[in-house]
Amino acid sequence: QVQLVESGGGLVQAGGSLRLSCTCTASGRTFSSYAMGWFRQAPGKEREFVAAINWSGGATGYADSVKGRFTISRNNAKNTMYLQMNSLKPEDKAVYYCAADQRRSIVVVTSSTYDYWGQGTQVTVSS
Repeated sequence: QVQLVESGGGLVQAGGSLRLSCTCTASGRTFSSYAMGWFRQAPGKEREFVAAINWSGGATGYADSVKGRFTISRNNAKNTMYLQMNSLKPEDKAVYYCAADQRRSIVVVTSSTYDYWGQGTQVTVSS
């Protein structure tokens, strides 16, 4: 059983920054057993890939829309993944979800293959 809890969302002005956190509680397996990812869903739109990271943090991937602005990282000792979001734009407004995939060695960009999901945290960017 894996539980993922996101935090750090909120309201920020365009050009501002937020850092999202995703804390993992897993029974039977350690946090480092999972590749992790961030996805987002805006109202009326499908959930889309934002960023992903393998188990060690040695491999990452980003959507083109966030490259150069967002940084994904993880701290396995703290069972936590992060998404540092800089230069936020109004189009970044969405509910952000973290997800865990048991195929720990790869960067997973497809939402359908993730095994576990958090409940989401709202990010709102005002213009």
